[in-house]
Amino acid sequence: NAWTYQMAAELADAIDKANADDDVIAIVFTGAGRGFCAGADVADVFKAQADNRGGSARARVGSWVDMVRNSKPMVAAVNGAAIGLGLTQILPMDMIVASEDAKFSVRFVKMGLVPELASSHFLPLRVGFGVASELMLTGKTIGADEALALRLADKKTSRDQLLTVARQCAKEMGENPQAALRSIKQLLSVNTTETDVALVQKREGEALAVAYKSPEHKEAIAAFLEKRQPDFKAARGRS
Repeated sequence: NAWTYQMAAELADAIDKANADDDVIAIVFTGAGRGFCAGADVADVFKAQADNRGGSARARVGSWVDMVRNSKPMVAAVNGAAIGLGLTQILPMDMIVASEDAKFSVRFVKMGLVPELASSHFLPLRVGFGVASELMLTGKTIGADEALALRLADKKTSRDQLLTVARQCAKEMGENPQAALRSIKQLLSVNTTETDVALVQKREGEALAVAYKSPEHKEAIAAFLEKRQPDFKAARGRS
C-alpha cells in the first residue's frame, strides 16, 4: 500500500463524498492486506517530483491537514506497517487504533528528507517533544505496544477486532451533533498550542454563540425534556 499521488487524490475524493453525505457520521481509515501504508512510492512520487509532475494531486496533498481537521470524526485503523507518509497522514486524525501487528516509523531522515504534513507539530502533541525528537532523528520503527505506551496510538486491539473497535470509536463520536463536532475539532486545532488564554476563551465564546442557535442543540434540549433519544439527523434537515 505505498502512497502515490493517485492514491492521495482518490482518498481526498472519498473524504469529500463522506463529508457531503448526511448518512455518514464518521470515517474509518484503514489499509487492505498486511500493510497499512508503507510510505511514499519511491519510483512514483520521487520521480514525479524530479520531473515536476503531479501538480494537481500535490495541491490536494498540501491541503490534507486542513481537510482532516475540518472533516467529520476520523479514526485511523492501523492494520500493519505505517511508515513515513503512511504515518504522518494519520497524525492529524482524531483517534489512532492499532492492531497487534501495527508498526510505526517516521523514517524520513533515513532518506535524507524531513517530515511533512505538519507532523513536526502533531507528533510532539501526541508523544511529547523528547519522544518525537527520538523518533524523527533516529528513524526507528516501533511496534503497537510501544506506540500505545508512548500515546502515539490511542488504542490497541487484535487484528480480528481492529475494524470493530475502530468503527465503535468512530460511532461514539459521530452520533453527536455534527456541527458541534466540527466546531470542537476546529477549536482543538487552533487552541491546543495557543498561549493567549484570553484568545482561547474568545474563540470558544464565539463558537458557543453559534452552537446555541444550532438546530441540533435545540433538538438536544427537546429530547432531554421529552425524555427521548435525540434525532440529530432530522434536526439538521430542519435547518
